[in-house]
Amino acid sequence: MSQETPYIFDATTADFDQSVIENSFHKPVLVDFWAEWCAPCKALMPMLQTIAESYQGELLLAKVNCDVEPDIVSRFGIRSLPTVVLFKDGQPVDGFAGAQPESAVRAMLEPHVQMPPPAAADPFEQAQALFDDGRYADAEAALVLMLTEDNTNAKALILYARCLTERGELDEAQTVLDAVKSDEHKAALAGAKAQIKFLGLARDLPDAADLKARLAKDPQDDEAVYQLAIQQLARQQYEAALDALLKLFIRNRSYSEGLPHKTLLQVFELLGNDHPLVTVYRRKMFAALY
Repeated sequence: MSQETPYIFDATTADFDQSVIENSFHKPVLVDFWAEWCAPCKALMPMLQTIAESYQGELLLAKVNCDVEPDIVSRFGIRSLPTVVLFKDGQPVDGFAGAQPESAVRAMLEPHVQMPPPAAADPFEQAQALFDDGRYADAEAALVLMLTEDNTNAKALILYARCLTERGELDEAQTVLDAVKSDEHKAALAGAKAQIKFLGLARDLPDAADLKARLAKDPQDDEAVYQLAIQQLARQQYEAALDALLKLFIRNRSYSEGLPHKTLLQVFELLGNDHPLVTVYRRKMFAALY
């Protein structure tokens, strides 16, 4: 039943005044009176430990084994187990007897203990969240700060390149990606390079909405199918694009001198053999070929 940390500890008769009473002038101390034979105690203690850990040192948890420390039991008149008492400024201020749900324990603690502020988010995670929300300029600004400190940060370089890509700076984005030397983020790097490649091809094509309108009128419009697949590849909608290219390849292998087949192979090369969609669609393409 012991799980010692700087803010979870056993309290004894010898050190109770110091570990509980004196400490409670600095931080609230929750005292758990328990015994080995008490089944509800054994169910309650792990939950109290979890709660104490969630306060990250703003709440101390002292455990009193009542079979070993009868003097403390007598001193505070403990009559049933488990009993939990909250000490603050040297005095018991709240508590409960019997097992309680976590929500009830937290509600009891709320008026007395300040929850610590959430840990600052990882700078890259913040930039990624901004990018995912479409706030590309804000994400780019955050990444520039990160890269000022470490210009070899591979994942930051890749996301920075994607920000540049979103505002049309394809050549600059490619230069940034060429500076990535680590193999740790191979799939993300391949995806970013593929996006730049297909964005370049998509620049002079009709937009996706117009192409979808054409296909609604004529699903056999091979040119619209191919051009929409390029637009989808430019937006990293790989599965939809690969599916469309494969169907076009099966239906019309000679379209534009075998361009769907060539594009499928190009996508496979750009994404890399480890990409799960490459495995699936390479197998489907070979099945169609043979």
